[in-house]
Amino acid sequence: MNTAAHLLADTPAQLLPARELMAFTLASHILLVPLGVALPFVTLVMHHRGLRKADPTALLLARRWSAVMAVQFAVGIVTGTVLSFEFGLLWPGMMGRWGDVFGLGFGVEAWAFFLEAILIAIYLYGWRRLKPWTHFWLGVPLPLTALLGAFGIIAANSWMNTPQGFTLDASGNPVDVSVQQAVFTPMFGPQYWHFVVAMFLTAGYVVAGVYAVGWLRGRRDRYHRLGFTVPFTVAAILTPVQFVLGDNIARQIFHKQPVKFAAAELVWDTDTHVPEYLFGRLQEDGTVKGGLKIPQLDSILAGFSPDTEVTGLSSVAADDRPTALQATIVHWAFDIMATIGSVLILLALWYGWCWLRRRDLPRSRWFFRCAAVAGVASLLTVECGWITTEVGRQPWIVYQNMRVSEAVTPTAAASLWTMFGIVVTVYVLVFGAFLTVVLKMRSRWRLADSGSAPALGEGPETDTPYGPRPEAAAGAPGNRRSPGGEL
Repeated sequence: MNTAAHLLADTPAQLLPARELMAFTLASHILLVPLGVALPFVTLVMHHRGLRKADPTALLLARRWSAVMAVQFAVGIVTGTVLSFEFGLLWPGMMGRWGDVFGLGFGVEAWAFFLEAILIAIYLYGWRRLKPWTHFWLGVPLPLTALLGAFGIIAANSWMNTPQGFTLDASGNPVDVSVQQAVFTPMFGPQYWHFVVAMFLTAGYVVAGVYAVGWLRGRRDRYHRLGFTVPFTVAAILTPVQFVLGDNIARQIFHKQPVKFAAAELVWDTDTHVPEYLFGRLQEDGTVKGGLKIPQLDSILAGFSPDTEVTGLSSVAADDRPTALQATIVHWAFDIMATIGSVLILLALWYGWCWLRRRDLPRSRWFFRCAAVAGVASLLTVECGWITTEVGRQPWIVYQNMRVSEAVTPTAAASLWTMFGIVVTVYVLVFGAFLTVVLKMRSRWRLADSGSAPALGEGPETDTPYGPRPEAAAGAPGNRRSPGGEL
C-alpha cells in the first residue's frame, strides 16, 4: 500500500507546505462561515418576533446580534480574501487549466460577498433611522445573499468532486465547456443542502450556547431565556433534517465516489457483507486495528441489504487512492461527525419533549451543560465534514482528472513555509482581535443592562432600537431595559 513516506518521496517538495497552508486557512475560515451564512437569518427571526409582538427584549437581542454579525463579517473579509488568493498562488496548475470550467462559482461567491456587505451596512444603519417594518424588510435579502455565496463555493467544490461539463482535446485541455453542467454536477445538490443546513444548525447552537452559559451562571431573566430559545429552536428543528441529509450524501458518495466512500469506511477489499468499523485505524496491509467492528452493517447502510457490494480501496492502483493515514483521517472525521450528530438529535428530542409537554425549557442543569457545548461540537462537525470531503478525494484535486501534485505551485518549499508562518501569525492576531471586540461589546452591554451605561456614554446597541430615546421619554414602555448582557 502507498505509505505517507512513499507519497512524500514521489511528490514535489512544495506540496506539503502548500497543503498545510491551504488546510490551515480553510480550517480557520470555516469557523466563521456558520455565523456568516446563518446569523443574519437568526437575527431576522428575532427581529420579526420583536416587531410582531412589540417586544423590546427581542429587538434588543436582534440589534446586538447584528453588531456581532458585522464584526464577524469584517473578520471573514480577511480570512476569505486570503483563501481566495491561495487558490491561484498555491494551485496555479488547477486554475490555469480548469478555471474556465468551474470558475463561475467563485464569481458568484464574489458578487454575493459584495452584495452582502452592502446589505449589512444598510441593516446596521437602519436601526433608529428607518421605520421598523421598512428596516426589517430591507434586512430580509441578507440570508438570501449568504445562500447565494454558499451556492458559488459549493458549486466549485462539488465540481472538483464530480467534474463534468467539458470534453478534453488531444492535449488534455478542457474544451466545449457547458457552464450549466459544470455548476449542477451530480454532487452539487447533496453537498449544497447538507452544507447549508449544517451552517444554520451550527449557528443556532453557537448562539444558544452563549445564553446557556449565562443560564448556568444564574441569569434566568427573560433576556437569556429568549436569547436561548429562539436560536436553539431553529437548531433543534434542523438537527433531524441534517441527519437525513447526511445519510443521503453518504449514499451519494457511495455511488459517485466509491473510493472516497471506501476510505471513509476503511473498506480494503471489494465485497458484500462488509462490516462497519467505528473508529479504528487502517494498516498498510489493509487490516483495521482497533475500533468497534459491527458485522455486515456497512453493506446495509450503503444499500439497505447485507448483499450490497462495497468497492474497496484495493480496487484501484495505489497511486490513485488515499494512503492508509489519509483513509484513517477521513474515517475518524466521518465517525466524529456522525457521533456528534447522533448526540445532537438526542439533545433536540429532549428539548422538544419538554416543550411539547410543558411549553417550557428543560429544568435539568445537564441539559444546559450539553447545550453550552453543542455549539463547539457543531463547529467540530463542520471541520470534520470538510476533512472528509477534501482528504477523501486524495490524491486528486480534480477527481480522476488532475492530481494535487500536478496543480501545486513551483514556488520553493522554504518560501511556502515562511508564508505559512506569516499567515498563522496574522490569523492569531485577527482572531484575537475578533474575540477582544466581542468580549468588550459583551461587557458594555452588561453595564448598560445594569444601569451603568450613562457613565460610559450611550452605545449603539445598548438603547432600545426604535422609538424615542430614554432621555426624551424616560417612562415610555418601549424604553424598558432587559437585564442580562450576554450577546
